[in-house]
Amino acid sequence: MTNRITVTIGSQNYTLLSEEEPSYVHSIAAQVNEELFRVTEHTHLSSADAAMLTAVNLTDKYFKEREAADNLRRQLKEYLDEGSRLKNEISDLKREVFRLQRQLEKS
Repeated sequence: MTNRITVTIGSQNYTLLSEEEPSYVHSIAAQVNEELFRVTEHTHLSSADAAMLTAVNLTDKYFKEREAADNLRRQLKEYLDEGSRLKNEISDLKREVFRLQRQLEKS
């Protein structure tokens, strides 16, 4: 279901159409508004320049977060691979212990 959601960014109202929950869209708008405020807080930029700088800043944050997530995924894969390798090693060691116990019992 498409929701019509009105948000305020930089003292302008925008009506957005979204499949997302209104609370989610409002949180996105709040983040954009917060970044816009940071950009314009101590400058006298035009609306277009402020919007462009805000977009650049948010995209920079997005790229850095995506890179961090990729690094975490790589690290997690390494840990899972290591866990799998150790699990196989434990299995091999258990079989060896069992084999040695049988040998001791026979002697």
